[in-house]
Amino acid sequence: MNTPTPARIGTGATLEDWRPEDDAFWESTGKRIAYRNLWLSVPALLCGFAIWGMWGIITVQMLNLGFPFSQAELFSLTAIAGLAGATMRIPASFLIRLSGGRNTIFLTTAMLLAPAVGTGIVLQHKDWPLWAFQLMALWSGVGGGNFASSMSNISTFFPKRLQGTALGLNAGLGNFGVTTMQIVIPLVMTMPLLGAMGGESMTLVKDSGWIFGKIVAGTPTWIQNAGFAWLLSLVPLSILCWFGMNNLKTVTPGVDSSLGSTIAAFIKIVWLYTLSFLPAGVGLYLYLPAPTGLGLLNMWLAMPLIIVSTLMVMKLTAFGTMKDNIAKQFAIFRNKHTWSMTALYIVTFGSFIGFSMALPLAITVIFGISHVPDAHGVMQHTLKNPNAPSALTYAWMGPFIGAAVRPIGGWISDKLGGSIVTQVISAVMVVGSVAVGYVMMQAYASATPETYFPMFLGLFLLLFFASGIGNGSTFRTIGVIFDRQQAGPVLGWTSAIAAYGAFVAPVVIGAQIKAGTPQFAMYGFAVFYAVCLVLNWWFYLRSGAEIKNP
Repeated sequence: MNTPTPARIGTGATLEDWRPEDDAFWESTGKRIAYRNLWLSVPALLCGFAIWGMWGIITVQMLNLGFPFSQAELFSLTAIAGLAGATMRIPASFLIRLSGGRNTIFLTTAMLLAPAVGTGIVLQHKDWPLWAFQLMALWSGVGGGNFASSMSNISTFFPKRLQGTALGLNAGLGNFGVTTMQIVIPLVMTMPLLGAMGGESMTLVKDSGWIFGKIVAGTPTWIQNAGFAWLLSLVPLSILCWFGMNNLKTVTPGVDSSLGSTIAAFIKIVWLYTLSFLPAGVGLYLYLPAPTGLGLLNMWLAMPLIIVSTLMVMKLTAFGTMKDNIAKQFAIFRNKHTWSMTALYIVTFGSFIGFSMALPLAITVIFGISHVPDAHGVMQHTLKNPNAPSALTYAWMGPFIGAAVRPIGGWISDKLGGSIVTQVISAVMVVGSVAVGYVMMQAYASATPETYFPMFLGLFLLLFFASGIGNGSTFRTIGVIFDRQQAGPVLGWTSAIAAYGAFVAPVVIGAQIKAGTPQFAMYGFAVFYAVCLVLNWWFYLRSGAEIKNP
């Protein structure tokens, strides 16, 4: 049998013939192309994570700079970014089938420039109203949405036997965007990165810090660089994605390399992304308290409303070939394994991104204050703790570990099976969450909370390690259970719902800290992990399981 050469499998950026399960094709042609797309996808995804997650660090520095917002309002900025990113993953999970991989990754990477610049602008104005900052946090959700399209795209390039490794590399190295952001942002805030064009500095009201040391109060700080710094990487990355990545005609039948087809693909991407902002914005308006919103819904009502309305808006407003394509991809919702894997991916990625978003401000609030009783025995939570650890010094460690071990999780799962790995890490997360909750309770009731910080940090690092391994195992399982046409949309959908962890964790942890019972947040997560432990056993590990240890 003759194996197609690179010149015969397609023209330009669009490849017409793609058969990764054919070993001869893979070794002679497919492998080189697939890995080129992977290595361009990774830095683009890294920047997406950085833009999405940057409010977790920005809010800490806003507190240190004396921005006139409460702790609850600062937690809300992180939560809004998390919710927007999760909501935008819903349409993003369908983009590859509608617009092609190269077209989608190029445009969605270039779109990150808007929230980067917008965030840099608003951060120069302490006196601007809260809604201006909330709008930028909402816009940063573009970076979170990119994960679904990126993973869906990479899954189409690799054979099933390499799904765990390929997706683990893309997601794991891409997840380093959270760590990269947590290291880069505190650094670039200490220098006039763009000179006169970058605006004036502000003065720290409270001590700050980053991994290489302490930054004392009174130090000039360019907080706007948290947004502006990403221009230096996003522009060249967008160009590289345009010239180096490929569309697969076997995945997106209507795509080709013509100008008309490319413009049509861009219109679909912008249309669906714009639509996802509408239900997210309306849902947040109903959820957020005055003066920004109406405060009519709690979190557990707002989230389902946003998810369902996003799906309905997509279905009702689709036009042309989009309507048929979306209808076909909605078939994933009739498969019970879509729902079981959604729950399991919440355990892993939902925990990873949720803890990444909430941890910096949680460290600042729990350990930055000495909790002592007044003359009447009432606990006071207003005294600054002079021995407090800096969130900017330690918060990067968890996301770093979680991202670093994700490819290992995929590789181990390719060897042992994904579900058995998921079962082990779920058990670890049950125990770890209970232990973290207990330590948080002790610290919050102590006049010297810093004595509990080493145990707190160590246990959280364990949770990040387990969630990172599980990220690789669950994606491997999806790649095995579903065929090539459905695996991409399922990967995108599960990642979208799990990404709401970036909304849930800051809200739940922030609310429980405010109530004086931070341990209840972690105990609640532990209960959910235990339920999913049983769910994974029932579907994939018990003797009568329909699909055994995928």
